Parts: sequence; structure tokens; C-alpha cells
Amino acid sequence: MASAAPAHTNRLAKEKSPYLLQHAHNPVDWYPWGEEAFEKARREKKPIFLSIGYSTCHWCHVMERESFEDPATAELLNTHFVPIKVDREERPDVDALYMQAVMQMTGQGGWPLSVFLTPDLHPFYGGTYFPPEPRWGHPGFKQLLKSLADAWENRREEVLKSGQAMVEALRGPAEAGGAGKEALSKETLERAFQAFSESYDETYGGLGPAPKFPRSHALSLLLRYWKRTSDPRALEIVEGTLRGMAAGGIYDHVGGGFHRYSTDAQWHVPHFEKMLYDQALLARTYLEAYQATGKAEYARTAREIFDYVLREMTGKEGGFYSAEDADSLEPGGKEKKEGAFYVWSAKEIEDLLGKPDAAAFGLLYGVQLHGNAAHDPQGEFAGKNILYKARPVKPEQEELDRRCRKKLFAARAKRPRPHLDDKVLADWNGLMISSLAFGAQVLEEPAYAEGARRAADFILKEMVRKDGRLLHRYRDGEAAIPGHLEDYAFLVYGLTDLYQTTFDPRILAEAKRLTADMVRLFWDQERGGFFLIGTDAEQLLVRQKEVYDGAIPSGNSVAALDLLRVGRLTGERGFEEKASKLMETFGAQVSRQPSAFPQLLIALDFGIGPSREIVIAGPPKDPGTKQMLRLIRGPFSPNQVVTFHPPGKEGFSMLEGKPTAYVCENYACNLPTNRLEKLKELLIE
Repeated sequence: MASAAPAHTNRLAKEKSPYLLQHAHNPVDWYPWGEEAFEKARREKKPIFLSIGYSTCHWCHVMERESFEDPATAELLNTHFVPIKVDREERPDVDALYMQAVMQMTGQGGWPLSVFLTPDLHPFYGGTYFPPEPRWGHPGFKQLLKSLADAWENRREEVLKSGQAMVEALRGPAEAGGAGKEALSKETLERAFQAFSESYDETYGGLGPAPKFPRSHALSLLLRYWKRTSDPRALEIVEGTLRGMAAGGIYDHVGGGFHRYSTDAQWHVPHFEKMLYDQALLARTYLEAYQATGKAEYARTAREIFDYVLREMTGKEGGFYSAEDADSLEPGGKEKKEGAFYVWSAKEIEDLLGKPDAAAFGLLYGVQLHGNAAHDPQGEFAGKNILYKARPVKPEQEELDRRCRKKLFAARAKRPRPHLDDKVLADWNGLMISSLAFGAQVLEEPAYAEGARRAADFILKEMVRKDGRLLHRYRDGEAAIPGHLEDYAFLVYGLTDLYQTTFDPRILAEAKRLTADMVRLFWDQERGGFFLIGTDAEQLLVRQKEVYDGAIPSGNSVAALDLLRVGRLTGERGFEEKASKLMETFGAQVSRQPSAFPQLLIALDFGIGPSREIVIAGPPKDPGTKQMLRLIRGPFSPNQVVTFHPPGKEGFSMLEGKPTAYVCENYACNLPTNRLEKLKELLIE
């Protein structure tokens, strides 16, 4: 029998965003962000309710169930407001602007983001999740709607003045763009290290208290600090954190990949959402730790992350999907629960593995008869086990460990999967391309290079307009939304690593072209630094700049490293000058709290040097060429770029007809060599 048609359908049904489509049958008369909604608000003189979230956001789902599916709440919204839904992953520019407003209003932010605007789009009230009835000191959502509707009706001038004041508050720092120029130096790196050292959890690893986030770019910065200073404390922090995370429940021991964050200090009970950007950033950090220490455990974690992404988060055409939800149906259940796909009862494990193997596996992974989730604020994990490494796997247990995890993986595959957000974002794909390409170099795994190449080819073919303009989002056959700063910066980052993996000159040419376009479209000619949105994109109330490195590095931070690396690879000194100007522009802001800008400090570390440019001249398939590349790619040497010159190309010749390396440091070149021992000496110096 055919299922009944939805009782309601709103304008979101015509959108491509999985998040907007999730709300297409709410009784709320949702509009997508755009002129149709703005014109209605102006014409009917109504305020706007702006709701921002994303498709794998747990509390967005909760607020939808409690409020947006409730007819009484919908009637209040439809009568007194113009409701607009925005997918923050499609429109990070809209999200950044109104998130900043809510942060200024309340001191905190998050998703769902709930903001009330005047018809001129000025924010006058906001928050995040609102419960349906008053709870935990929060007003009930219906109560709030009535109160704001009354204020709009009876105290409108006051509301309009409040909105205008908020716009002015947003405009000041945005237009200053980090005003207060100050030179950054080695001392800045030292102060960031001291802050990380003080916040380090000596017991469980991690930076700061629960809830604990991976902070992978902070760990990558600490590896560079260790490389620069040989301070063992920096490496201790990195290794303690990487081991704690890889052993904890934040890591998926059955299928690979990391969940978003840990709710507790022990890394045990995660928020089960899986984001593409976390996989990309963490894989790279684990690879860098493998280079720095030679410890196989870090390489294994990186491999398992890549295998998960290539298996579960990659489209047929090569692009990488955005995220998997935290919530899913329990087998035979009707309501979604957080982590249902990932957790196990002791009986399930025993039935699958048999008593002897289940007992041994249970000791390794902390399985308890009545469940092991000590921290369970929502009561979702009663009687369930979140697998974590309770003790190390001994060599004689490795075969049992593999066998048991394989059986659990096969059984889990039959469960209802979490929702997959299958949109392809240029920026997050750029991060994944970078990490896979880097993984191909470090682990000598051609499949990773192929995965990176397919994704890059897909974006360059399907997500670039005929005029060369990069687009932000692809889904269901449609590419749309002019690319933001992060799209350009992160894709250039990925292409730069892909070039140094494949040495395809077409890839380097694209990286150079996109870098030049990034400067043309986003650079602030007056004050320096990059804006979030281009000169040709929709102009919001305020044209913002961002340099803070949160869960994802900022566009300015990655762009700084792009300018340095692409400048070195192509000889474009103008790019390096822009990088220096960018550092200067944000110098005073960064100096106040260096640890908040770890990705920018990674670029600073490269800029300060010593840095190295290496050219390999020789046939690409020659064993000598491959040996030289293996020698270059083995150790942790983050501040170097490698170019390739095939035979016959002018400028760099082979000595005695053998593959030859040209090693330059800080613009001074050593004599070329075709001997591996001599190359090794030059790399160590």
C-alpha cells in the first residue's frame, strides 16, 4: 500500500540541500534564504525568523521534532514572522555573520542557530536551541515567539534601534579586519606552545577539559614546534592526545573514522556524528606523527580513516560527501537514537563471536554486561557498550582482534545506517584531497593518490563555471553558490599536495590560477587579508574577515600557507609578499592569544623558515627517481616543497644521465647531486 502524502509541503521541497529537504514537510511555511522571503518581510512589515543548521546536527533534529513539526508553533511562526531556513554548510557566509551576532548578544553560539531579524535583515534577538516549554533557564519557544511578536507590534522603534546597533557592532571589527599591525615571530610560536602545554590533560590527553575536541591543527603546530626546538614536551602532548583519541570511543574501532567530539574527559562517550573535515584533518596529523616517530600505530589509524572515507563517503564520480548523522534507528525501532548504529549490548557481541572470543574481545574493548557508558546525559546508551581500547592489543591477540572486528563490521552493516549528507563541498573536498595525496606520499599507497585525483578532477570539471569561477556546492547534478574564501583556499591546499604527489603540471597550473583568482576576488586592497565572500557574490550586511581557527581552520590561515607554497612552487614572489602582508594584518589579533590561531602559526612557521625547495630531475618511473622521492617523503619535513622536471625540460639537467636532486634552502641552492647518500646529508642539514 502506498504511503500517505505529507500533510504539508513548503518551498524547501525545491531545494537541493539535504538539511532544507528534511524540513520540506514541516507545517512551518519555510522560505529558503533569498529575495522572495526578504520581499515578503518588507511588504508585510514582519520580522524574520532565521533558523540555521545542518543535516547531521542532533539538536537541530530535536528542535524540529519539538517545535517545527508542532502545528501550534508553526501557526505562531507563520502568522507573525517570515520563517527562513539556511544550511550552514551551503551558506557559511550567512552563518558566520549571524553566529557572530548571537555570540555578541549571548556570549555563546552553536546549532541550531535561531535569530530574529528586521525586514532589513538586522539581527535584534537570538540564541541556539530553544525547548518547546521553559526549561533549564531557557524560555519556551512558543513563549518567546509571542513575546517577540508583541515587542514588534508595540515597541517596534526600540526593536529597530536594537537591530541597527547590532549591525554597527558587527561592522566595527569586520571592517577593521584585524587592524593593529604587528610582526609575528618565533616568540609567537613559543607563547602558543606554552598555552597548549598548560591546557594539556596529563591523564587522558587532549587540550582543555570536557567536552573534548580533536584540535588536529593545534597538534600539527605542536609537531612543527617540536621539529623546530626539539622540545620533548611538544611531542609528548601530541602523542598523548593522538593515542588517547585513537583508543577512545571517539574513534570507530569497527569501521574506522572519528566522531565529532567526546562528551567526557576520557574520550569515551562521543557525539557520534562523523564529518568529512575531521577525517581529513586528523588523518594528516596522524601521518605527520608517523613521520616524526616512525610508530606504526599512527599509520594504521590514518589508513583506517582513509579506508572509511573511500568506502562510505565517496560518490561514484569521485567527490567526497559531507557527513554522517549521529542519530539512526535501532534495529526494529521507530525512533532514531544517537549512536544506535555504533553501540552494542554484551549479548549481541557474545551471540556474534561466541563465548570465548567475546570474553577476550570484551576485555580488550571494555565491554560490560550492563553497558559501559558512564557518561550518558540523555539516557541513550542504557545497557549498551561504546567500544574503546581498555587495554593494548598484544601481538598474539592481533589475529583475534581482526577476526572479531570483521564479524562486528559485517553484522553492523545490516543495521539501519545513519543519514548521509551527500552534498559535495569544494572546501571540505580540498582538505580531503590534501590528506589523501599526503597519505599516498607517506604510505606509498597509489589508491590514495587515485582517490585524491578523482575528487580533484570531479571538482574541476563539475564545480567550475565556464568563466573559471569556482562554485561551493554540488548535489544531485547541480553545482551552485559562488565559492567562498575557504573553497579557494582549501582546494588550492589540496591541489598543491596532489601536484607534489603526481607531479601533473595541469594540477599545479590550476592551483596557481585559483590562487590568483583568490587574491583578485577576496583580497582587501585597503587593509590586507582576505574577506569571506568575493566581490562578485551576494553582499551581506557586513563583509567579514575571519582568522580564528576553530573546528575547521580559517580561510585566511590556509590561504597564508597556500601563498607561501604556491609561491615557492611557481616562483611567483608576489604570492609570498601577500602572505607576509596577511600575517602583518592580523598580527595584533594573533599576538593577543596565539593558541587560537594554530593553522596561521603553521604558515608562520613555514614563513620564518628554515624552508626548503627541492627539484627532482629525471624520468618519473626510474628506480633512482623513486628512491629519491622516498628519501624526501619519509621524514617529517613540513616546510618544504618538491617539484619535478622530466628529461628534456629546460633549467634542471640530470648529472651523468642519472636522476638528480637540486636542494635549495632559504633561496640558496646547494650543488646538485645524483647520489642518495649526499641527498640524505643535504636533507639532514
